[in-house]
Amino acid sequence: MTEPSVAVGVRGADPYDVVIGHGIGDQVIAGISGAVARVAIVHPPTLRAESEALRNQIAETGKVAITIEVPDGEKAKTAAVAEYCWSVLGQSGFTRTDLVIGFGGGSTTDLAGFVAATWLRGVPLIQVPTTLLAMVDAAVGGKTGINTAEGKNLVGCFYPPSLVICDLDRLATVPELDYISGLAEVIKCGFIADPQILRLIQEDPAAAARADGPHTAGLVRRAVAVKADVVSGDLKEVVGGPAGGGIGREVLNYGHTLGHAIERNEGYLWRHGAAISIGMVFAAELAMLAGRLPEAVVDLHREVLSSVGLPVSYESGQWQKLLDAMRIDKKTRADVLRFVVLTDIAKPAILEGPDPAILVSAYDTISS
Repeated sequence: MTEPSVAVGVRGADPYDVVIGHGIGDQVIAGISGAVARVAIVHPPTLRAESEALRNQIAETGKVAITIEVPDGEKAKTAAVAEYCWSVLGQSGFTRTDLVIGFGGGSTTDLAGFVAATWLRGVPLIQVPTTLLAMVDAAVGGKTGINTAEGKNLVGCFYPPSLVICDLDRLATVPELDYISGLAEVIKCGFIADPQILRLIQEDPAAAARADGPHTAGLVRRAVAVKADVVSGDLKEVVGGPAGGGIGREVLNYGHTLGHAIERNEGYLWRHGAAISIGMVFAAELAMLAGRLPEAVVDLHREVLSSVGLPVSYESGQWQKLLDAMRIDKKTRADVLRFVVLTDIAKPAILEGPDPAILVSAYDTISS
């Protein structure tokens, strides 16, 4: 028997629900406001047929619906592709009350959110993530963005959607390695806030690495709940900023400082979760070397991540390139490197300006 769908609420100035369940695609139509006259579905080539079917469903309600096909993966997140989307919206007469739907993986939802946020300074947005990574991370939280030659997600804005629909049935079509990549963000939520996620994965790592595993729905709900709780209190990542006062949304960047540097070093050809997995191990080693994290928790990082098939090491001889990339990371302040670290499971902290020797030593521990 299929479990009923669950709505995880994201609070704040612009609250919205993340609806999670099986066979809930029809809720996309129900979520479209009556004031909307036109709908644009931004999608990758792999979802062309599904996007056309959704377009037909929307058209049957009397609204004008179009599809905008964009490149797959990180290739979609460029200024040129965003400009193409703006051009299509303009030629189609999109007004401020019309709607953009992001339909695809994390790169597609990142781009669609950015296009919706910037067209006419903001039009309504519904995110329909189709991969595990997009469901638990990219489509939830209101971060949108595109890449530049200098780094990942350096151009973007905070723009919450009006609704997120996570139809778990879509995970059945996600390639195995892509699904495992998404697990990195789930595991991250376990380390920073919800240890039960780690326990569920440790019970049966092989099952956790499958979309049809017994805990898939529970893992998605728990990861989304962690992110929803964080962004409800700090949408624009200001709590941990120059004004101080805690960590706030920055906690969601655990593993991302080195992870994004690896992605850049690999020309954005690596899966996001693979890079973040290595980044979390690096952050754990860094925290231990700084005297802030027990060795047992570092070992647990390697155990849990490797048990589902995620990498925990990176090639040697790349440190200077990675360091240069980290210097323009979004968490850096006045040329001072800042890392989200742990002092224990579910006890995050900020490590600011670590000793360069410790950084090199931490890198050496993950080098292969």
